[in-house]
Amino acid sequence: MDYTFHSDFSSISETEWNSLVEQGISDVPFLRYEYLSQWWQTLGGGEWKQAELVLISARENGQLIGIAPLFKAEYEGHPALMLLGSIEISDYLDLIVRLDDLARFLSGLMDFLAQSSTYHGLPFDWYNLPDSSPTRASLKAESERRGLVYHEEVYRPTPRVALTGSFEEYLARVEKKQRHEIRRKMRRAAESEIPVKFYVAGDAATLESEIEAFFQLMEHDSSKASFLTPSMRIQMRSVIQTAFDHGYLWLAFLTVDGVRAAACLNFDYKNKLWGYNSGVSREYMELSPGWVLLGHQLQWACEHGRAEFDFMRGDEEYKYRFGAVNQYVMRVRVDSK
Repeated sequence: MDYTFHSDFSSISETEWNSLVEQGISDVPFLRYEYLSQWWQTLGGGEWKQAELVLISARENGQLIGIAPLFKAEYEGHPALMLLGSIEISDYLDLIVRLDDLARFLSGLMDFLAQSSTYHGLPFDWYNLPDSSPTRASLKAESERRGLVYHEEVYRPTPRVALTGSFEEYLARVEKKQRHEIRRKMRRAAESEIPVKFYVAGDAATLESEIEAFFQLMEHDSSKASFLTPSMRIQMRSVIQTAFDHGYLWLAFLTVDGVRAAACLNFDYKNKLWGYNSGVSREYMELSPGWVLLGHQLQWACEHGRAEFDFMRGDEEYKYRFGAVNQYVMRVRVDSK
């Protein structure tokens, strides 16, 4: 297997990269070429002030076998090799490799890094590995074989709702009190004298204005307003535009009397909805626009045969009221100490 350092993304084709993601151990939006290449341009919307790209590919007989999307940065007082996308805005990260090739790709990767005068001895500090990722077991075994210290810990919960039928079937599985509350709020909005409507954005001609409307709704929350720095706006705008261009954007709004009152930014990817961010106006709280919009999201997902709604990282109480069950992302560290 032939390993190569890449100084930028352009030396690996987008088509080849994304094809490997789709065949790989973690087929998630955050590993796709269009997402990670833009993340690198903004360093995570300004999350990282300094970083060095350590993008490594492996080929065999000309075929792309694996990609280690890494970068070097100072973190918690020491330099480390981290996964591109770390930490805050990319909910799931991993190596990009097929399951059958994982063990030998990882072994060769660690040999390749060990031979580098620049990266030899640097610890791995990998955030947001799915708890279901086979990388965990493979990396642990390879670390122990080399006499390195492997440590892992739960980093964040990623609550999810399994969807296996109609919206009514979904509601039947929700705790009784919460089921009644969801129905009551959706019915109150539907029967309101002021018209309340739900729609999914999909028109390229209006996307720019809808992105701005989405940001304005996010800013009703003071913490999200602080989050939306100029660099982060560039990053978020790119996420939305590239997801639209590649056919997996799911941006929806709830309007009250024609005014956008709530919005949700999701990915409609691989037969499930991935809940990325949201915004709610404080002017229409009597109609519970956030809850009503989430109910519409789940109803849409059921009606369109999606298998799951993934709330992604975070343990906010409302997620569990809608019947979510925890899975987790991990932090994995490998060091010589």
